[in-house]
Amino acid sequence: MITAQQQITAWRLLLAVGLAFAVTMALVPRPPQLVDVGDKWQHMAAFAALALLAANAYPTEPLFRIGERLAFLGAMIEVAQSIPALHRDCDIMDWLADTGAIAAVLLLIALWRRIRPPAAI
Repeated sequence: MITAQQQITAWRLLLAVGLAFAVTMALVPRPPQLVDVGDKWQHMAAFAALALLAANAYPTEPLFRIGERLAFLGAMIEVAQSIPALHRDCDIMDWLADTGAIAAVLLLIALWRRIRPPAAI
């Protein structure tokens, strides 16, 4: 039987892998096109997934704090993409897409938790 602490550890490992992947793909000069969708959709998918992973990895943290930190990460990625050597573009609309996806997922999680509170840790 898997304990609650083991589940949290697994979610945290998945979050770390997701964060490493997202930041790497955001900062490599020519990231591979994994799926042929628009740039904003990729941003929203990445940050929606990170929000879901973070909410499960840190179930006792306030969702607002998780959202705030993920939005800050999105902003820092955009700042880093302004480095000329990366040949990437800094775009505030990308950050807004990130933040919108984070907010949407965390709102759904908040609603879910009201319906079905998380198990005690």
